[in-house]
Amino acid sequence: MKALILAAGFGTRLLPYTRSIPKPLFTLGSIPVLQHIIQQLTRCGCRQVLINTHHLPGRITAFLDSLKTRVEVEISVIHESEILDTGGAIANVREIMADQPFFVINGDVATDMDLASVWQIHLKYGPLATLVLHDRTEFNQVAVDTDGWITDFHSPGRGLAFTGIQVVSPRIFEHLPATRIFSSIDLYSRLCPDRQIRAYVPPDIFWEDIGTPAAYSRTARQWISSGVLGTDIGNTVIQALAGDGSDRSWFRACPGTDRHALPAWKFRSAVICDHGICLPGTDRRAQLDAFVAIGNHLHSRNIPVPRILAHDALAGIVVLEDLGEIHLADSVNRMSDLTGIIRTYRKVIDRLVLFSQKGATGFDLSWTCQTPFYSKDLILEKECRYFLEAFVQNFMKKAADFDAFMDDFSFIADHALADGLEGLMHRDCQSKNIMIRNETPFFIDFQSARMGPFQYDLASLLLDPYVTLPQQARQDLLNHAMDRLNLNSRDSRQRFARSFYFCCLTRNMQILGAFAHLSRVKKKPWFEPYIPAALASLQRLMQQMESASVSRLKKLILSL
Repeated sequence: MKALILAAGFGTRLLPYTRSIPKPLFTLGSIPVLQHIIQQLTRCGCRQVLINTHHLPGRITAFLDSLKTRVEVEISVIHESEILDTGGAIANVREIMADQPFFVINGDVATDMDLASVWQIHLKYGPLATLVLHDRTEFNQVAVDTDGWITDFHSPGRGLAFTGIQVVSPRIFEHLPATRIFSSIDLYSRLCPDRQIRAYVPPDIFWEDIGTPAAYSRTARQWISSGVLGTDIGNTVIQALAGDGSDRSWFRACPGTDRHALPAWKFRSAVICDHGICLPGTDRRAQLDAFVAIGNHLHSRNIPVPRILAHDALAGIVVLEDLGEIHLADSVNRMSDLTGIIRTYRKVIDRLVLFSQKGATGFDLSWTCQTPFYSKDLILEKECRYFLEAFVQNFMKKAADFDAFMDDFSFIADHALADGLEGLMHRDCQSKNIMIRNETPFFIDFQSARMGPFQYDLASLLLDPYVTLPQQARQDLLNHAMDRLNLNSRDSRQRFARSFYFCCLTRNMQILGAFAHLSRVKKKPWFEPYIPAALASLQRLMQQMESASVSRLKKLILSL
């Protein structure tokens, strides 16, 4: 049994991603589609596979060279100096395929079908070609008569869709046109009136076209989550979840109706974090790599974070343990008893200390996706400038030059860092990045973690605009944190509290910059209602400031 895999195309619909990666090497469950197809062919008895190439042939050849020792099949590459189209590609392997029927499969097919079934149908009826069809509304246009013979390939909205999977008789070579470049569908269209092209519609299969970014991402989510849940690929329900402040998408994967009496599911559900397609060397890929590396590290240190169950780096997908739907903000905002609220926050702080201290042990700075440390440059650019430009200038429409406030911002940054208690810093430790499951807090969205002052995460937690804590409760929780850190002397507590105050300023400015940017630029208006409370918080902090070193900034903030 032999096969030809069509892998020469440019993957135009997947641009710009296919400029550097050929479509057959796009991954599903971290395995290239091309490898999936070769493995499926091998399982049904195929012993020789030909693969035509044209676009980025070196990438495909290098991958196949690495694969040869891992599959029990002979693999050969047929390079086309110019693309011969689907029919020309078949004609080009005439000498090798002239002795028996052979598979022809598009190099971007994602399916769980048993290829042996179409082989048996082809042998039973003996047509020139047997094409696997599937009901997919957006692609349906292949008409089939009541006896299973294809009658027309160009009936949009009628019939079925061609899956790109077929078995071809060597007798097809007797019907080839004189031209070198031609479409196999054009050839089959001419043969249809003679009842020479057979349809095979396998029951209950999963099939997807991965030709567009949206289709590829949808398929990749389905594929990887089914492996985690232990279900058939088509037996997994993917539900969209509410988004956050990032450009990522979130989903929950659950088993659907059990079609084939599968064994017990591995997990009842899982959460999918989809970063979008992540080419190597991009910021998006760096964020995903950080998410995976840091998440695995934190879990290995027994820090309460969701376990990473699987990931596909190119697809940009991370599958996580499902912690439910209750954020710290949800839990606290339902409480009427301040004592209970403080008790919950103390649990969070206890675990935040573990995050800082145990998370720092063995932490590799190369895992970070932005900067390895919370530094003065970061404070000035990502918090102070962000605040001034995104919030003051763009949101409040008030003229303010960053350089004019440079000395004020520099003073705040220096004091935030001066007495910082160094550890692993979450960087965005607010109540919607903390999940509550069985009364236990879990930290999520840790991909921006880096080394930095514990005070910053504590400031993020206690200044959180999603939960309004009374000032006395904040003071109580600040004292609890210092107790938990064994800061027993008056001097150590004063130095810690001083750094905490300045971290509150930098964090508060970052919040206002982020919420302004998200609501106005990213068109996520649900962040805007939290801006007044965040601004009021910053103004209260600045009113406490007595140093003349920030008098100019204080005047600006109190005037907003």
